Amino acid sequence: MTETTKKTGVSRRTLLKSTAGLAGLAAGSGAITGFPYVMSAEPKVLRYLGTAVNEGDDISKQCLKDTGIKIEYITATTDDVTKRVMTQPNSFDVLDTEYFSLKKLVPSGNILALDSKKIKEFDNITPVFTKGETPGGKKIGNQGTAPWKVLYLEGKDSKTFSKTATEFVTLIPTVYNADTLGIRPDIIKRPISSWAELLNPEFKGKASILNIPSIGIMDAAMVVEATGKYKYADKGNMTKEEIDLTMKVMTEAKKAGQFRAFWKDFNESVNLMASGETVIQSMWSPAVTKVRSMGIACTFQPLKEGYRSWASGFCVSKGVSGPKLDWAYEFVNWFLSGYAGAYLNRQGYYSAVLSTAKANMEPYEWAYWMEGKPAEKDIKAPDGSLLEKAGAVRDGGSYEERMGGVACWNAVMDENDYMVRKWNEFIAA
Repeated sequence: MTETTKKTGVSRRTLLKSTAGLAGLAAGSGAITGFPYVMSAEPKVLRYLGTAVNEGDDISKQCLKDTGIKIEYITATTDDVTKRVMTQPNSFDVLDTEYFSLKKLVPSGNILALDSKKIKEFDNITPVFTKGETPGGKKIGNQGTAPWKVLYLEGKDSKTFSKTATEFVTLIPTVYNADTLGIRPDIIKRPISSWAELLNPEFKGKASILNIPSIGIMDAAMVVEATGKYKYADKGNMTKEEIDLTMKVMTEAKKAGQFRAFWKDFNESVNLMASGETVIQSMWSPAVTKVRSMGIACTFQPLKEGYRSWASGFCVSKGVSGPKLDWAYEFVNWFLSGYAGAYLNRQGYYSAVLSTAKANMEPYEWAYWMEGKPAEKDIKAPDGSLLEKAGAVRDGGSYEERMGGVACWNAVMDENDYMVRKWNEFIAA
């Protein structure tokens, strides 16, 4: 998701609305128990700022039912979320943002670290966040702003990241994914195994890359490295010379007519692929799922060079205190308790607490989405249309295979301002 945004907010919210009811795939999963709501005199309202990756009407309705907390979504693109935190910290209560944004947000002092001791499931959060490895022990690529690099602060009011675990957490992890290229196998009709294919002249005028600098630059680096033109010391922290080289390769491809479009939101990526205007492009897993739900062949293609990953989490505004801070902790604890995690898993994302999500999914769902096993039953879209027939296997295989294959993470580089300027010049060229 992006960035998020990745993954721009409005479109992802549109996705979640359009897929409202995916949570209903697991018949009998029901509401989370253990959160009895007793009517209080004071309305419990939290203003939730984010890119819509974790948002959804079903989630907010279930939260209200279980806790009495009313969620008011404030949805924006990744860059606009960051700007709002920097300039209007009192305009929101709960912040949902990506880990790569923390290098900008933490120094501002406008967000409040949360106390991990107040998070009931914190010790059960996947080691992807805490150790940089899968539950099976496979080490994950750490190029870019990997979440474990910026997970902890030195103290409650610190603006400095801690290299070792502390009580105070920058973002309580919620959701993440491993992204790659989406393709139209019915049109391409041959195996695609490398990021380098994005620049293959065979797909001239039929390729696309996303236009979100901190994400697009990582996809571009994966492509450049896959072509053999350059090997980066760290794709997530390029020098000015490396940024220039990357943008030169991409600009030459653009001027040669390689790209049909540069999309910024979910709907754009879906429409490009569904219409056949593009046959290969940067994509997010739920966007591929959406195209397939329309009855159109689309594959989230595993590539030999690995995936580009992202991760999001919750913190609160520095202005939150008293009862509202208590409600924020209650909301975060509810979010990790299973309903939301299962809902997001069914979108193709991954939950930070796997055990509670699994408890809220049917065994055949978990086997399909998380274990890479053939679907024992048909997987259906929210409107009841067939998404996958029984026997289908999720693109990329199991959770361990996908997250274990991550090569890099979305990033804010030391030369970020220079990178963004060069990226925008590439788009405008």
